[in-house]
Amino acid sequence: MNTSNDNSLTIVGAGLAGALLATLLARRGWTIDVYEKRGDPRVKGYEGGRSINLALAERGLNALRQADADGPVMAQAVMMRGRMVHFLDGQSQLQRYGRDDSEVIWSVHRGDLNITLLDLAERAGAKLHFDRRLESVDFEVRTARFRDDRTDQPHEIGFRALVGADGAGSALRAAMNRRSGLGERTEFLDHSYKELEIPPAPDGSFRIEPNALHIWPRGHYMCIALPNDEKTFTVTLFLPNEGDPSFATVKTAADARALFERDFADALPLIPQLDEDWQRNPPGTLATLYLDRWHLGGDAVLLGDAAHAMVPFHGQGMNCAFEDCVALARKLEASDDLAAAFAAFEADRKPNAAAIQQMALENYLEMRDRVDDPDFLLQRELERALQERHPGRFVPHYAMVTFMLIPYSVALERSDIQREILVRATQGLNSLEGVDWPAVDAEVLARLRPLQDAA
Repeated sequence: MNTSNDNSLTIVGAGLAGALLATLLARRGWTIDVYEKRGDPRVKGYEGGRSINLALAERGLNALRQADADGPVMAQAVMMRGRMVHFLDGQSQLQRYGRDDSEVIWSVHRGDLNITLLDLAERAGAKLHFDRRLESVDFEVRTARFRDDRTDQPHEIGFRALVGADGAGSALRAAMNRRSGLGERTEFLDHSYKELEIPPAPDGSFRIEPNALHIWPRGHYMCIALPNDEKTFTVTLFLPNEGDPSFATVKTAADARALFERDFADALPLIPQLDEDWQRNPPGTLATLYLDRWHLGGDAVLLGDAAHAMVPFHGQGMNCAFEDCVALARKLEASDDLAAAFAAFEADRKPNAAAIQQMALENYLEMRDRVDDPDFLLQRELERALQERHPGRFVPHYAMVTFMLIPYSVALERSDIQREILVRATQGLNSLEGVDWPAVDAEVLARLRPLQDAA
């Protein structure tokens, strides 16, 4: 049995958040052990079981910089300047995320990123233990039992404290819940998703514009495609669970092909393996996880998806988890009392997690139903104009969430105010010519203070 010391932590989960946190803490002198139920992806290949694309934004990049991980990650990232909206009539339009190429997001490969972070964690001194599935925790005597599913052999360890970075289906969260209720509740979205793929063109190049996140919005459902550095795109079809069309009516590959022929005609030729992909990839569910508590005294704490899983429509799940890692490392550095550090971490991050969970749900409605709506497009035009007229005071919603480090809760509060201003100012208009600029300027000055980015 392993024993713990006064400067040790045991992390459950060697995914993105677990590996990054291990690196940050090991570099600060902590003794870190990481236990992962899967095998080592550096040996047996990546088997993440979820979307291989992730959108890396400034919040995530800021965290990677603190672990000196940004260089190798960015070497394989693909820039996305904005949303390339594909209309039903076959036309397309790029809607930029920011003002120029200094305000972009990056498509990164989950598996490659995980491997990079595992290498960095090991180099920093963290000990990685693979094929170790958490089975039970005895918080009284501070032992945790893991099992190797290959051999069915148990492995028991002693610990000082446990950190749960083991995802939405967290085994540590379940163990904590058995010890003391965390107030867990999961709200499933009434939509699910199916993954498909656009392969490279015959000459090895991208088949469509690589520097964009492609969206085919169709009201209650949509398709998106994110680029990979292998010149492929991962396509995700989001459909309701019931109704028409839905996963209740689109069951077979033939059903899917008919749906694409009708609603995504320009995408269909890009997906030559549609039938095979449809049959091979099962639908995935979408849910938001809420907890009343993230920690049990100084015994255990949760972060990332284990604490606040969210729907993927703002591309902030990973970025938020990486922010969690930085915040927890700072709280542990500031206090020798683990219970106090865990409590301070929860107080700091829980309101922000709730804010981005709400914004992610709202962004799904925007992506599938509003990006091709004339009222929305006019509000976007006014948003850009007000950004120019009131720099540092009127900051677009997407910029606050994606290109800044301000708390998510601040971004949500200001976004609600700005949305009210935009809707009121464009009511009944079809262009900016009729905007009452003096009234709008006065409202901006009265309701929005200058915004300083967080460090």
